[in-house]
Amino acid sequence: MTTSSVPTTRNEVADRLIDGSIRRSHNSLLEIDWDAAQDPDLFYMPPEMLTLYGTALWEQMTHRERVELSRQEVANTFSRAVWFENTLNQGLLRAMLYQDPTSAHVHYALTELGDETRHMVMFGKMVSAIGAEPYRLSLPQALSVQALPMFYKGLMLYVAALCGEEVIDDVQRRFMHHPQLQPIVAQTMRIHIAEEARHIRFAREGVRRHVRTAPWWSRTFCATANGAGAFILDRMFLDKRAYERCGLPVAEAVRQARANEHSRARRRDSFADLRGFLEDNGLLNPVSRFMWRRYGFLA
Repeated sequence: MTTSSVPTTRNEVADRLIDGSIRRSHNSLLEIDWDAAQDPDLFYMPPEMLTLYGTALWEQMTHRERVELSRQEVANTFSRAVWFENTLNQGLLRAMLYQDPTSAHVHYALTELGDETRHMVMFGKMVSAIGAEPYRLSLPQALSVQALPMFYKGLMLYVAALCGEEVIDDVQRRFMHHPQLQPIVAQTMRIHIAEEARHIRFAREGVRRHVRTAPWWSRTFCATANGAGAFILDRMFLDKRAYERCGLPVAEAVRQARANEHSRARRRDSFADLRGFLEDNGLLNPVSRFMWRRYGFLA
């Protein structure tokens, strides 16, 4: 790409992303065979991604028990991804109320909404196809999640999108071609990665644009509040109900998972690119760093 062809305004960026959406969008209802047979010996999530991988408890588990843990943990991740996409869609829709409906920027935001809606269907179909029970939010959790879009305004909308998208995207890119991964999960990751690349570009451009003009209090709020992303991602990776459903000793499993240095190293690796971007834009402070460190995303 030549310097003169690099998009600079938000509408130029949006035009480029719309063009990419036209050329490369997916429909999982047509592209994934949801009824395909699944190999009982293949993992639903690569073993290296599992919360108990490398622990003493892991060494005591049979191969089929490890596969079942992968089935439960991927069901938890996809179930929680559905509600995250829900909150992001609400934030995008609310922002559009104050924007020009004829602009390419709004048109791409609507295109992204379509992508995210299809992702929610895909995640739900995935949980159903692998025969897992979805991980539902409790009433207090649902009320808390419902409040999130109220804070998705201006800079915070794009920061929140990145916190929810970049870490998961990094993990999927690392493991999409894992030789022990169920094909149905690999196909889901492939579709999600292809479309999330545009969403991440859109969100990063939004952060860069807003951080230049946002008042100090807005930048301070975003630099503090993004630490909540560590808590949310932690719940996407670890839910004690997965251990219950696998028949594991729950308290001991949680203890070993929390102390699992392999798992923490993987989290640090997946957060590295986002951490650098947030640092470069002045969007990490002692509070958010404490939260990201508390949940294993920072050393």
